[in-house]
Amino acid sequence: MNSKKIQDVVIVGGGTAGWVTAALMVKVLGKTLNITLVESDQIGTIGVGEATIPPIIPFNNALGIDEKAFLKATKGTLKLGIEFENWKHKGDKYMHAFGGVGKNFPFCDFYHFWVKSQQLGYRSEFGDFSLNYLAAKHNKFAKLNQIEGTNLPGIEYAYHFDAGLYAKYLRSLCEPMGVKRVEGIINHVDVAKENGYVQSVCLTDGNKINGDLFIDCTGLKALLIEETLNTGYEDWSHWLPCDRAMAVPCEATSPIVPYTRSIAHDAGWQWRIPLQHRTGNGIVYSSKHMSDEAAKEVLLSNIDGEPLAEPRVIPFRTGRRRKQWHKNVVAIGLSSGFIEPLESTNIHLVQTAATRLLKFFPHHGIKEEEVKEYNRQAIIESERMRDFIILHYKQNQRDDTEFWRACQRMDVPETLSQKMALFEQSGKIFREQDELFTEIAWQQVMIGQGLIPEDHHPLVDSLSAEQITELMDNLKAIFERSVNKMTSHEEYLSRL
Repeated sequence: MNSKKIQDVVIVGGGTAGWVTAALMVKVLGKTLNITLVESDQIGTIGVGEATIPPIIPFNNALGIDEKAFLKATKGTLKLGIEFENWKHKGDKYMHAFGGVGKNFPFCDFYHFWVKSQQLGYRSEFGDFSLNYLAAKHNKFAKLNQIEGTNLPGIEYAYHFDAGLYAKYLRSLCEPMGVKRVEGIINHVDVAKENGYVQSVCLTDGNKINGDLFIDCTGLKALLIEETLNTGYEDWSHWLPCDRAMAVPCEATSPIVPYTRSIAHDAGWQWRIPLQHRTGNGIVYSSKHMSDEAAKEVLLSNIDGEPLAEPRVIPFRTGRRRKQWHKNVVAIGLSSGFIEPLESTNIHLVQTAATRLLKFFPHHGIKEEEVKEYNRQAIIESERMRDFIILHYKQNQRDDTEFWRACQRMDVPETLSQKMALFEQSGKIFREQDELFTEIAWQQVMIGQGLIPEDHHPLVDSLSAEQITELMDNLKAIFERSVNKMTSHEEYLSRL
C-alpha cells in the first residue's frame, strides 16, 4: 500500500470519457485536488457514442448543466427509445422504449395481462401500451412526469448529441472551476521500480506531468492500463462476434425523429442517430462475414442524406479489462473495455465509472480492499450489460445468412440462459440488484424477437375476459389521448 495522500490527479485523454470524469471530479472534489487533463487536438476520438439512455438526465443535473444550453451547445435532440429493425426476421420492427408499459400491478407485471389478452383474441402490439413508443412513432415529445388525471407514469427520455461538442461543452465548464488542460502527445510513461505505480507521463515537447492517481481515458489504445501496466483483457468475441465498425455523418433530414434506429443487416447492424445539424450513421459488422468494402457499400446505400465525410473504419474487440483499477491507474471509457453501442451504454459506463471512482476515491494512499471492491462492482455491471446485448444476437430467428445462424447456435453465459429459460417457461423476469436494464427492457427485446412465454401469472385469471378487454381498451385510449396533446419533436426543439 502507498500511504501518500492523493492530491494530484492526472486524466490522460480527453473526449467524452476524459471531460465527463474531469467535470464530476472537479464538481465534487475540486477544492481538495489538483486535476490535470492531458489531451492532443491531433488525436481524434471514436465519436460513435452520440446516443444515450435516461440516467444521463440526473447525471447532467448533478453537474448543474442547464438542459436548454446543453441541447443548443451539442446540437442535441430527444430520445425516447431504440427501434430494432430486421432483428427477428427481415421486415420486422419493434422498439425498446424507455419508461413503463401498461399499468403497474402488484406481484406481476402488466405483460402477463397482455399475454392473456392475446390468448383471448385481443389484437394489439405490446408497444401499443407504451407511451414512449407511441410518442416516438408519431414524432411527438413533451416533458411529462405523469399522465394527466391518472397515476400512470409519463415520458422518460434521454438525448442524442454530438459527442465532440459534448466534450467541448464540458471543457468550458471544467476549466473555470480549476481543471488544468495540457495540450500534448505522450511519448513515454515513467513507472516506479519499487511498486510499479505510474509516476508521470512525458510529452513530446519535454513537459513531464507527475501525479498520484492516473485516469486512463485513452480509448481503445489503453496507454496506461494495458500498454504500461499489462493488466490483461477478457475477450467476449465468442458471444459478440462483430469486431469492426465504420462511421459516417450525413446531412440532416426531416422529420427529426425522437429515437435511435438499429437496423440489422447480413452480418451485423447499422445505427442512425438524428441530431439537429446532421445524422450520425454507422455500421457494426463481423470481418469474418463481411469485408470493409461490402460494409461501406451497405452503409452508404442506407443513409438518408448526402455523406459529409469519408467513412472511417474502427476495429475493436468486445470484452473488458481484467481490472479496471490496477495499481494507481483507473481505466474509464473505452480503455476499460468495449461493449458495442447497440443499447447506447458506452457513455453511461463512463458516467458510472466516474461516479464509482468518487465513491471509492482514495485519501491517504490507495488501499487494496477499495480497489478490489471497485473492480468487483465494475465486473458485475459490465457482465449484466453484456448479457443484454448478447440476447439480441442469440434470440434472432433469421436463417438468411450464416452469421445469424451461428448466433442462434452459440452457447451463451449461464446468467443469460437462465434468464431466457425462466421467461420462456413462466413469463417472469427478475432484475438483479443495481442492474441497469429493467424488467420491461428485457420483456420488450424478448417479445420483439419472438421469445413468447408458455404461461402467465395466475393473478391474471382473477379477471374475466370482459375485464381484461376493458383494461386494454382503456389503457390504449389514455395513451393515445396523451400523445395527441403533445407537440412535435421538432417544434419542441425549436422552442428551445
